[in-house]
Amino acid sequence: MSTVLPAFPRLVFTVLEPLACIGGYLAPILDTSSFAGSQVPTITPTPLTSTTQVLALQLGNCYGLIALIAIGVLYATSEPKVVRNYLIACAIADVGHLWATYTVLGYANFVDVKGWNSLAWGNIGFTLFLFVTRVGYLMGFLGKNRVAAGAKKLV
Repeated sequence: MSTVLPAFPRLVFTVLEPLACIGGYLAPILDTSSFAGSQVPTITPTPLTSTTQVLALQLGNCYGLIALIAIGVLYATSEPKVVRNYLIACAIADVGHLWATYTVLGYANFVDVKGWNSLAWGNIGFTLFLFVTRVGYLMGFLGKNRVAAGAKKLV
């Protein structure tokens, strides 16, 4: 495992995020109707079209890909630049994810925390937590990078 990340970001990005993404991968496979129908917490689910089904399954596949990339990059590299660039890309994607959710839910539902279902908590709450953690790490607020065992320290 990469020892570049400080303890808290390492826990978040190498354990919690991949596990959440695996959940996002499995959810539409196990129950496509519920997964797709619950994306907007205030709408009563309706029968799925073929397009909605394929989009839900493709989204699940994207979550699986994110989990594999996170594991592949963060467990394999001891290069701070690689970790930094990976987390910058993820932070940009977080903003896009939040924007997409906001665009569909609208302001009132986006900020109605009491009205969120489990998918809204993932799409908004967990994504916002990941974004804040990424930015906190990138700005140096969550500790310093560690030097990997056996890595050469450049002077």
